[in-house]
Amino acid sequence: MKVLLVNGSSRINGCTNEALIEIIRSLNEEEIETETLFIGNSPLPDCTGCQRCRELGRCVFNDIVNELVEKAKSCDGFIFASPVYYAHPTARILTVMDRAFYSGSRHFAFKPAAAVLSARRAGTTASFDVVNKYFSITSMPIVSSTYWNHVHGRQGCPEDVSQDKEGLNTMYNIGKNMAWLLKCIALGKENGVPVPKNEKIITNFNR
Repeated sequence: MKVLLVNGSSRINGCTNEALIEIIRSLNEEEIETETLFIGNSPLPDCTGCQRCRELGRCVFNDIVNELVEKAKSCDGFIFASPVYYAHPTARILTVMDRAFYSGSRHFAFKPAAAVLSARRAGTTASFDVVNKYFSITSMPIVSSTYWNHVHGRQGCPEDVSQDKEGLNTMYNIGKNMAWLLKCIALGKENGVPVPKNEKIITNFNR
């Protein structure tokens, strides 16, 4: 079993990464394989709604988004992590998630996921809600913890996160809960429990 951790920070070794390191430690204790994907600092185009992905099987913009979707095919669970900017996840992580979930949602469906945020002070719970919405419309079980999934540290000061004992404990428990859920799903598959066959009806409010 493998979990892909997506680092949506502009700093590869910042506060967000410190949170992910603790989740990785917890998952590895449970013998869950992990991989971290740093989405980088290069400018990324937003989804333009061109729907070319329906024809191509991938996003028309060939960048980190297609790499993420390709990795998602062989992963069993996901962590999407971001610092908080103006009480919101970074525009970069939202661009990646918009395009990845639009072009490759079938590779995420029925796989557990968790949102993780880092901030100096506030905005984490609002950001947590934004990221969780991607999971809730893609039939993904949402992995919870023992408090809101966030850590606190000043921008550019990952050592601050080491002082957030409750935040790190929350990250550790995310790993344990993710591992438990992945093992439960694996046992279900071994015993012939199939994923649901969801029907999807799309209307414009009244028709």
